[in-house]
Amino acid sequence: MEFFEKIGKIQYEGASSQNPLAFHFYNPDEVIAGKTMREQLRFAMSYWHTMCAEGTDMFGVGTIDKSYGTSDPMQSAKNKAYAAFELMDKLDIDYFCFHDRDVAPEGESLAESNARLDEITVLLRSLMEEHNKKLLWGTANCFGNKRYMHGAGTAPNADVFAFAAAQIKKAIEITTALGGEGYVFWGGREGYETLLNTDMALEQENMARLMRMTVDYARSIGFTGDFYIEPKPKEPTKHQYDFDASTVLAFLRKYGLDRDFKLNIEANHATLAGHTFQHELRVARINGAFGSIDANQGDMLLGWDTDQFPTNVYETALCMYEVLMSGGFTKGGLNFDAKARRGSNTAEDLFLSYIAGMDAFALGLRIADKMIRDGRIDAFVSKRYASYQSGIGKRIVEGTASMQELEAYALAMGDVTTNTSGRQERLESIMNEIMFTI
Repeated sequence: MEFFEKIGKIQYEGASSQNPLAFHFYNPDEVIAGKTMREQLRFAMSYWHTMCAEGTDMFGVGTIDKSYGTSDPMQSAKNKAYAAFELMDKLDIDYFCFHDRDVAPEGESLAESNARLDEITVLLRSLMEEHNKKLLWGTANCFGNKRYMHGAGTAPNADVFAFAAAQIKKAIEITTALGGEGYVFWGGREGYETLLNTDMALEQENMARLMRMTVDYARSIGFTGDFYIEPKPKEPTKHQYDFDASTVLAFLRKYGLDRDFKLNIEANHATLAGHTFQHELRVARINGAFGSIDANQGDMLLGWDTDQFPTNVYETALCMYEVLMSGGFTKGGLNFDAKARRGSNTAEDLFLSYIAGMDAFALGLRIADKMIRDGRIDAFVSKRYASYQSGIGKRIVEGTASMQELEAYALAMGDVTTNTSGRQERLESIMNEIMFTI
């Protein structure tokens, strides 16, 4: 059965093409910065938004049929898997990501849910081999079911904690069985609505305990992938404990998890935290914690997680600059945690959305590479901090200058007489020159 029979394989046709069902900038075999675009970008399909989301929102029912031709839950899950690999083939996407409940419906009991996952895992493994696809990362949906109304690892009820641990154990097992290159923790409902009913210390300690147990168990069964935390400040809870990259790093260091975890940065989550996408990536990079990316964008006029397909090339360029400066992806990639708009409800719209996102990141990669080769921005930054390369500045950086020495230096100096311009406007102009002369 072909689920997208009216859509053929999407090909690269170049910027001059007027064909909407073609790549205009993503040329998978073109070498940029020493690797092919395919290797640099490592695109992944998100199972939840792409294969499951029906276009529902808080005010309206779904606008897209995601039953895949049957009302039987397990048959629908199997058909969904066939459709997913057809879509990845036609878009030439090598990876996918999933929550456990995306690929198999939850049963009446944990045992039934696990049996369903086992059955679907066999099918997924077969399809991965047939279509030469890989699992970028897996995770567990420990936020959707009503049992998680007060959180999972941070729930005030120990029975909920135990159930979440069991669910994560199974998710790790199927991620390992499918050769997953990573496993993600997203806070979901790990936070609070009010501190009046919250023991914050215990909740965070329990979250750390759950993560430590997960790492230890995963390694014991042969999982060799990376572990990620995905920062998000709010929604669905008022405050989530993984607020932003800096907050997550502090948490990891406090509980001795920083050697085990990297960060999975999402663009829309960054803006919800009051940061830019590049800021969150930079924080991860300079702290040696950059891992993977959820590729999307938000609407700056809306205060919630809209999960739109990324089309802002300025953002994708600065994103890929951080990726290239970090040495590129290792086991992470660009997962399209994005959904077509509720009114874009046809199969063609789904493909058009992915094409737009993939082209936007291909452009971003080209621009980021040109930024680095152009060198003017990096040279300006280096020159701006040149005072730390010699004299008193070098002693400050080396940690050999004392407070008494700095006082004597300042007294002899009298006052600061030189302070160079930051040249923000010129640097932004250089960005425009680079972007629009590719």
